[in-house]
Amino acid sequence: MSKKEEILQMYFEEHKKQEIIAETIGVSQSYISQVVKKDTRYTKEKEIRHNKSMQKKAEYNREYYKNYERPKKDDNSYEQLKALLNKDNAELSFHNNTISDYDFAKWNLSAYHRNKKGNLIIDRKLNVTNDVPKKINMNMKLKSQKCLV
Repeated sequence: MSKKEEILQMYFEEHKKQEIIAETIGVSQSYISQVVKKDTRYTKEKEIRHNKSMQKKAEYNREYYKNYERPKKDDNSYEQLKALLNKDNAELSFHNNTISDYDFAKWNLSAYHRNKKGNLIIDRKLNVTNDVPKKINMNMKLKSQKCLV
């Protein structure tokens, strides 16, 4: 049997890789490739090997993702949200259940703007009731608020 026939038999009938055939026979892999590509069965064999490879890859990926555990990140967003809620609750927890002008302005920032002196002024275009603060002096110190937790 000639080298070419032996190469074709090992590639198409035994389904060996080109590198293994080259080592067995003692020729280069590029020579194996040239011989194999000239054969009429090459395109069909190439398609079969490609489909087999894709099935093997899909099976590997299924197994991999079935058993894969993602590393847990240091996500403290829940704790941050909890702290923010506790802070807001503390600000809203007064004996008389009122809210300071500053806190009202802070929670309704889109309704206020600063004037030249740095005080908060409500937007003129807004129609508001009399209990809404129109002007908030930002130059005075605020008392610390006590929490009833």
